[in-house]
Amino acid sequence: MKNTGKHSPGALANPLKRCFEMMDSNPSSSSDPDAMEVDIDIDIAPGNFRPREYQLKVFQVAIRQNTIVVLNTGPSKTMIAIMIIKHIASSCNLHPKKLILFLAPTDHLVHQQFQVIKVHTNLQVQEYYGAKGVDEWNVKFWEKEVNEHDVLIMTPQILLDALRKAFLSFEIVCLMIIDECHHATGNHPYAKIMKEFYHKSGNKPKIFGMTASTIIGKGVSSPMDCKGQISELESILDSQIYTMDDKVELEEVIPCAKEIYKFYDPEVSLNLDLKANLESSLQKYEALLLELQGSMLSDYGYTDDKYKALQRRLSNDHAKIVYCLDNLGLICAYEAIQVCLENAPYVTEECEVYRRSSLQCKYFLEDALSIMRASLPHGSESLSDIGSDGLKAKAAGYITPKFFELLQIFQSFGEARQVLCLIFVERIIAAKVIEKVIKQLSFLSDFTVAYLTGSNSSDDALAPKVQKEIMESFCSGKVNLLFATDVVEKGIHVPNCSSVIHFDLPKTVRGYVQSRGWARQHESQFIMMLERGNIKQREQVFYIIRSEHSMTETTISQEPSTSILRASSIEETYVYYVDATGASVTTDSSVSLIHRYCEKLPGDKYFTPKPMFQFVLLGDSYQCTLTLPPNAAFQSITGPPSRNSHLSKQLACFVACKKLHQMGALNNHLLPFDEASSENDSSSKIRGSTSGAGTTKRKELHGTVCIRALSGKWGSKHEGTTFHAYNIHFSCNIPDVHYSSFVLLIESQLDDDVGNIEMELYLVSKFVKSSVAKAMCFQQFFFNGLFGKLFIRLKSSGERKFLLQAEEEPLWNPSNMYLLLPLGPSGVPSDKSWTINWMGINSCVSAVKFLKKNAWLSIDQSNSGRGNSSPHKMNSIEADCNNTNVIHLANKSVAIDNLREMVVLAIHTGRIYSVLHVIEGTSAESPFDGNSDVFPSSYSSFADYFNKKYGIILMHPGQPLLLLKQSHNAHNLLVDFKKGASSRTNLDASNKVGVQRQQSHVHMPPELLVSIDVQINILKSFYLLPSLMHRLESLMLASQLKEEITDLPIDFKVSSSLILEAITTLRCNESFSMERLELLGDSVLKYAVSCHLFLKYPKKHEGQLSAWRSWAVCNSTLHKLGTDRNLQGYIRDGAFDPRRWIAPGQCPIRAYPCSCGVDTLEVPLKSKFQTEDAKVVIGKCCDKGHRWMGSKTISDCVEALIGAYYVGGGLIAALHLMKWLGIDATLDPSLVNEAITAAAFHSYIPKNDEIEALESKLGYEFSVKGLLLEAITHASEQEQEVGYCYQRLEFLGDSVLDILITWHLYKSHKEIDPGELTDLRSASVNNEKFAQASVKHNLHQHLQHCSGFLLSQITGYVNSVSGSDISVKSLQGVKGPKALGDMVESVAGAILIDSKLNLDEVWRIFKPILSPIVTPDKLELPPLRELIELCDSLGYFLKENCIKKGEIVHAELRLQLKDVLLVGEGFGQNRKAAKGQAALHLLKELESRGILYSKRRKQGPEGVDMQLSPGMGTDICSQTNANASKQVTQKKLRIAATQLHAKSNKNPTSMDHATLSPDSKLKIPENPYCKSFYFFALPTSANNEEHSSLYLFLPSCSSDYSRRSMMPLFMRLSFLQQKALRHKTSLKAFNGAIKKNFDCMNTFMPHSRLIKRKRNQVPHTIQMKCTHLIIHGSFPTGMQEGIMERSGKRESKVEIKGEKDGDGCS
Repeated sequence: MKNTGKHSPGALANPLKRCFEMMDSNPSSSSDPDAMEVDIDIDIAPGNFRPREYQLKVFQVAIRQNTIVVLNTGPSKTMIAIMIIKHIASSCNLHPKKLILFLAPTDHLVHQQFQVIKVHTNLQVQEYYGAKGVDEWNVKFWEKEVNEHDVLIMTPQILLDALRKAFLSFEIVCLMIIDECHHATGNHPYAKIMKEFYHKSGNKPKIFGMTASTIIGKGVSSPMDCKGQISELESILDSQIYTMDDKVELEEVIPCAKEIYKFYDPEVSLNLDLKANLESSLQKYEALLLELQGSMLSDYGYTDDKYKALQRRLSNDHAKIVYCLDNLGLICAYEAIQVCLENAPYVTEECEVYRRSSLQCKYFLEDALSIMRASLPHGSESLSDIGSDGLKAKAAGYITPKFFELLQIFQSFGEARQVLCLIFVERIIAAKVIEKVIKQLSFLSDFTVAYLTGSNSSDDALAPKVQKEIMESFCSGKVNLLFATDVVEKGIHVPNCSSVIHFDLPKTVRGYVQSRGWARQHESQFIMMLERGNIKQREQVFYIIRSEHSMTETTISQEPSTSILRASSIEETYVYYVDATGASVTTDSSVSLIHRYCEKLPGDKYFTPKPMFQFVLLGDSYQCTLTLPPNAAFQSITGPPSRNSHLSKQLACFVACKKLHQMGALNNHLLPFDEASSENDSSSKIRGSTSGAGTTKRKELHGTVCIRALSGKWGSKHEGTTFHAYNIHFSCNIPDVHYSSFVLLIESQLDDDVGNIEMELYLVSKFVKSSVAKAMCFQQFFFNGLFGKLFIRLKSSGERKFLLQAEEEPLWNPSNMYLLLPLGPSGVPSDKSWTINWMGINSCVSAVKFLKKNAWLSIDQSNSGRGNSSPHKMNSIEADCNNTNVIHLANKSVAIDNLREMVVLAIHTGRIYSVLHVIEGTSAESPFDGNSDVFPSSYSSFADYFNKKYGIILMHPGQPLLLLKQSHNAHNLLVDFKKGASSRTNLDASNKVGVQRQQSHVHMPPELLVSIDVQINILKSFYLLPSLMHRLESLMLASQLKEEITDLPIDFKVSSSLILEAITTLRCNESFSMERLELLGDSVLKYAVSCHLFLKYPKKHEGQLSAWRSWAVCNSTLHKLGTDRNLQGYIRDGAFDPRRWIAPGQCPIRAYPCSCGVDTLEVPLKSKFQTEDAKVVIGKCCDKGHRWMGSKTISDCVEALIGAYYVGGGLIAALHLMKWLGIDATLDPSLVNEAITAAAFHSYIPKNDEIEALESKLGYEFSVKGLLLEAITHASEQEQEVGYCYQRLEFLGDSVLDILITWHLYKSHKEIDPGELTDLRSASVNNEKFAQASVKHNLHQHLQHCSGFLLSQITGYVNSVSGSDISVKSLQGVKGPKALGDMVESVAGAILIDSKLNLDEVWRIFKPILSPIVTPDKLELPPLRELIELCDSLGYFLKENCIKKGEIVHAELRLQLKDVLLVGEGFGQNRKAAKGQAALHLLKELESRGILYSKRRKQGPEGVDMQLSPGMGTDICSQTNANASKQVTQKKLRIAATQLHAKSNKNPTSMDHATLSPDSKLKIPENPYCKSFYFFALPTSANNEEHSSLYLFLPSCSSDYSRRSMMPLFMRLSFLQQKALRHKTSLKAFNGAIKKNFDCMNTFMPHSRLIKRKRNQVPHTIQMKCTHLIIHGSFPTGMQEGIMERSGKRESKVEIKGEKDGDGCS
């Protein structure tokens, strides 16, 4: 860093020497500058713009040298600037990158010039002003703007700041145009830009200045004074003045307005008594205000800024009223009071004293209004008298002579459409009041009136958007009379006015010249109003006119070619440069930089961080000591002595800026560190960017990780293979149901804990010698026969082929190699000498050989003329045909008594069946009834059917047919679909009334069946294996991830089941998901990062620490860390689809070919594999394992893994996982000791008693008292010269209490929904909860502060909660001071540091302080959340509207019931608080109407505990099935919401609950994923209701999840349906909307079903309820039993048992 110190003029020799020819691509060779002519493109505009001769002259001069052009107000100067811009751009080609800067002093001028330049050039143009947030930009923003644009139009302050921060440099600027350049004097940013940067630059850009007046002040005293001002301006801008001496040409182009002086009579003092009464009222309320301020019980020297603001407001309101009274009259003064009342703020302060104080301003205005009304005999009706007798109104003092004369001028204008008049007034209040009054005057009703003011911080000021709209209306002629302050004089472009009136005289020459220039119509008028006999006003006007004449003469007399510029005087100043960037700070800019640094420090409404200055007189010099807030990098510094106090203050700030930068508190661009992105902050976003990583909107394509444990190389090499054998034993809770045990043979050894969640899996101590080839054959046969196809059709020839015909068929994938073989009868856990069922395996091998031998079975016989005998003849099996007790199968004959439960294979289809029994009295000659229920059969008999369709001639057609039970697809048995139903009823299985579905059985001739000697129990177990292996594979995946995570201590292990939970999303529809662990991991991560930052950066304030923590734990950061470790490949993000599960040796029949364009298993992290398209389906894999995944899912998985390791191994394990992920969260014990040592320097002796009393209440004695003192010290103690406050400890304590309470809730409530766990944490970890705890235990008494406002708020809060029973409900409208909750958090942080990071010790102390901790039955939702959930459940629509009035937000919530519109209003400091207050009012109103909503959402299985209206529980099913009424009444209906008694009939719910009775006419399609249903009724008219349609939706997920997920969809469809009921033309749109929206639902519930049914097919109860909108219900127990039975799922427990002894199997 360089400190250049003072600069002497010698160091800048000849700073004005310029050579502009260097910038011209075609410089003239002539030595005479006057001879140089520049070719220009005169086709400037898209229209027919042609430069006039005077514009060409100015352009030629400006190209030769730096020029200040002096021309009257108008667009002509801008067009010259555009000509110069185009010439410079074409000559330099702006390459290498060169910028053109256009500076304008106001935001309005910037926007106006931007619009003009953008239209008239083909360059890339952009505008910059404060309202765009430019002040907060960093270097990346500016680099982007520089690279993308050619012309930057901005205010000078923005350029000055960008130059000082080294965001921009004059090295890349080729042209700088300065509009209104006369401002370049004194401390104006124009002058600072030139002095600090331009004159010191080695590569100076061309300068072109524009102005209408070169005189800065009110005028000039002499020609020499005028010449001196012009010379100074030329020197600063390094330019020469140029103007047109030929006025005739200009007047031909721009008409000159006729100047007129209007005189009015002097004001007669008629209102002295009125003014005295107003003054008396002001003194009265000022005294009341002082009295209230004194009652704040504050003995502190700190004076609250809010009282100063109230006093200023009171005085300003009085001044406005008196001004209008003196200058405009009684009527306008009356209107001024009304305006002040409109601007009076709505008071919502928590402090009662301050609330009363704020109301004093309003009371004063109301008192003034009554005083004024008493002086107006007819009140506001006096306005009508002005038109009939204005002289009378003037004489009575209703209007002043000046205002009367203005009205006379308006009356003389004639037709309104020809009037475009601009009236200048001095004050904003005058513009507003005159506008309001004129609108009420009938004789001026033809005129449209408006007013225009600046956008300063005044209450009367207009917002920029409103100003723009008014200007557009004035330009278009919609507004005739526009009253304006000097904002127009400062540069807003207005159209050619017919008249310009100065109601108040111009104060400067510039204002006079510019305002006159706006009157540019033909025969326009420029009117100035003067008071008769007022010599002072006349002298002011003459002074301005003389000054203008002197300026014109002096300017014309100067010749640009001969004028010699004098060097600009550079003031001696101190400058500090940053070598790394070139950023600089001077003594002049150092004060604002210190203030900006303090503004960025953390504060609250009781303390505003700001610097304090103390001056000491040392002889003839002043010395300043700067004191910074206690949370600054340092607290005080003293500057060097100086000749005056102002300079000493600047020097102290200058020295402080240097120190702050050296300490790192200011970055290399001299910005407060948290304003710009740090070196490791990669999350800064450019404006307009799309959703980034870690967001819910972004979807990404990712691959899946291969499970290494499943891989094997033994597929082609069968000899010498060694397996690890795992015994799988199934046990059912139904005694009569048995399943065969299986053994899993796998080449890899599984982790010991794989499968310990629901299954017990152990290594088996047995060496098994097996025939691998036979085992593979067995597995291929059964898995393809049950879940695939044994016969396939060749694509080339169309012929059927036996899948296992060729042994070299590639059915085994090396990445998925294992064997699942049945065990013999002794294969139970209690018997260690179990064996594999080789008899069944050999039988299967024989069946395969049989099928291979009979090759003709693979040929499709349907198209050939050749018939074939059944294979029984080919086998030549001896049998007695007359023996009726023997059945001849395809491969053998079997006694009829041995057929039951025999497993057989149909040789013509390859399907596997089990025999139920022999059908007596039937044979193959019996009539064929295959589809007789639907279509008439074309076959005469079964024999005819097999002959014609398959070409098979039966050899034993007389044998009885066998009734076979078909095999079925595998089902997802990992989800307990009966969990909801079983929790709603406690009926025994014997008492349940079930609905027996019609079994799907097959009639088959025996000779077409091949017998397989395996038990039926083995077949039943096969249906369990897909779900079992899916869970086992998932655990293997989790175990594999655990192995990837290295560097963990060996004395503890995290279970694979926990890791599996952490990588399983809610979309999997499992009984577990990552949500609970994610919640815990979020708190653990927050704590670890907070603790690390607190210890590592002891000098960083809470704001910086919070910013770093936010970056470290944000989703985008976690996403990056997760993808770096390839976590996306491990995440399970889709529901298990058994139809797509493939066993080794199984041929897939449901292909999902990859269309992702990626050949590898892993997908590159590129933008082309990212999308925000809502149509993209998440969670569905292609055959290569690629699937789309929500970007936020990866971030959630990182947090869930942290939570899993915290649960499994404590904080140490979680920290090691964070280290593996790349999160810097190490907790160094030495840093803890350093923090304790630093706190030991805090002096606590004066407050020793305070410390001891607080320690006694806490029950903890601090080893370092300074920690506790810091924890209870508020930042407002700055006045006591305390160099510390609790903010850093509060930052730490926030995360400490978060992790402690979250861990407590996680352990205490293991069965609740993750969403409710989140609600519990939100209700327990919040500032309001902590504030209540501080009052309850009297901790608030020890808060050290110096704010009377805070003291009064604490006193009021303590009084409001002083009752013995503090409940959330009773305190919903009472909010505690934030400082109380902050103190509780900081004390927790202090105890953590003092106990050397002992979380258990902190919890021991804080558990009783925070008790009682919220439980699910005591959970109270915030009012707005409660109202939204109530409206969602009832189908009501809630409309909100928020309006900001000053600092207060007004919220209005509208709720439309059937018969009434309810409106709730609320006010607050922000939208959230205001809407919460409005929601509270609506909830009370709903409760009074009997509409209830339970906040304890887990009372029942459906989460809502509601009372039923009389009759609702018994009538539903009695209408459809009287016999089932007894069973139905024992079930509890799940109702989302209901209304009580008679009111429920008047206002029916739009979402009701129903059940399907067992005899319902509606046929429920098979869908094992659903346990509840939703109906949507298509709107109909009365005459066709019977034939209308209903939609039935069967969700695939749990009822709680489906309701939460689909509620927004329900609201949308309800809206469409209501619209359709009103407009029949919308029926088609509603029909399409249902299908379209439910297609979207399938993206996260992939097995859901949507079925359309006629209304007459639906039970009558449902039909009746479908007159409403949405019906939600659940299946009766019996019907659900039937669906579950189809999936092979009974109410049973699958258990896998085994024993471990030995290393493996060979």
